[in-house]
Amino acid sequence: MNRVILAFLGVAACAAAVVAIAEPIKVPVDSDEKGTAYITPNVDSTETSARTNGATVGVQRPDGSGLEAGTDTSGKRPTYSVGAKTGGDVSFSGGAHSDGKANTGVKAGITIKY
Repeated sequence: MNRVILAFLGVAACAAAVVAIAEPIKVPVDSDEKGTAYITPNVDSTETSARTNGATVGVQRPDGSGLEAGTDTSGKRPTYSVGAKTGGDVSFSGGAHSDGKANTGVKAGITIKY
């Protein structure tokens, strides 16, 4: 129950913080030596309020590898996405998104740390 309250407070803090910055904020839900589970709400803000249009849930390990899956409900149809990345000095990433109809795509990338 405490984790649910903590997650709710984190999402509320995220919604308030999004007004000030444009980058998505990862709110940690659980963390241990194996990695961190997080949620990133998709928040649209106005001058007087904020609206959540889906969220991304993910896991990030200490070596930089991770998985994530999310939903974006800001358009006419909800868009679902999934992605993963490896860790280390040369990191590979890939993902896909779809609304089940016309809006589909894949992405891939390589990150080299030097």
